Amino acid sequence: MQSCCDMRMFRGRKMADILYTYKNNVYVNLTNKCDCACTFCIRSHRDSVGEADTLWHKRDPELREVLDALDAFDFSGYEELVYCGYGEPTCALDILTASAKYAKEKYGIRVRVNTNGLANLYYGRDVVPELAEVADCVSISMNAPTAEEYMAVTRPKFEGAFEAMLQFASECAKHIEKVQFTVVDVLSEDDIEASRRLAASMGIEFRVRHYAGGDMMNGRLFGLPFFDICATNYM
Repeated sequence: MQSCCDMRMFRGRKMADILYTYKNNVYVNLTNKCDCACTFCIRSHRDSVGEADTLWHKRDPELREVLDALDAFDFSGYEELVYCGYGEPTCALDILTASAKYAKEKYGIRVRVNTNGLANLYYGRDVVPELAEVADCVSISMNAPTAEEYMAVTRPKFEGAFEAMLQFASECAKHIEKVQFTVVDVLSEDDIEASRRLAASMGIEFRVRHYAGGDMMNGRLFGLPFFDICATNYM
């Protein structure tokens, strides 16, 4: 597998990978900024995912650096360019949209954005039209079927985040080819089914992601409660 990782230098130290691979997709690690503090976030326990050396930036990359990383990568055999790294990609919306447009036009690759769905709250405006110009798919982490559970697990910076996430998904479904909600299979069967029903009521595709953090025994992973370690949104 190609190591796509552009290990830049910053004051003599290696910087994080901008691109990395996982299975048949190429991932873009735009930023370490995030407007949530999810109890299960993988970045609290690992420095990288897939083929990356590290996904922790010393500083977030500039647009030119992202474009250079795209140009240095051979996309042959890869199916999607996925905006998903150690941060919420929409927190770097301008670079996301500019680099995705560049990649689609130059390399003809599909673009997926994995997001927490809170971009409209983050920017205080509707950003869906901007995403619709470049995204073929938007995958939104539902995380829980009720506002109370969502707020407890996701710990967003905003009030009303659960409702805003659902509204964001609804708007995306009007303008973007494929929109899906995801939850992780560490949820109870009842919560998964409640989440599935909620997605169905909105006419949005639903997918259960497999927990990729390790073996789960009696609700614990690596000796920690499973909501203390992240389930990835990479597949």
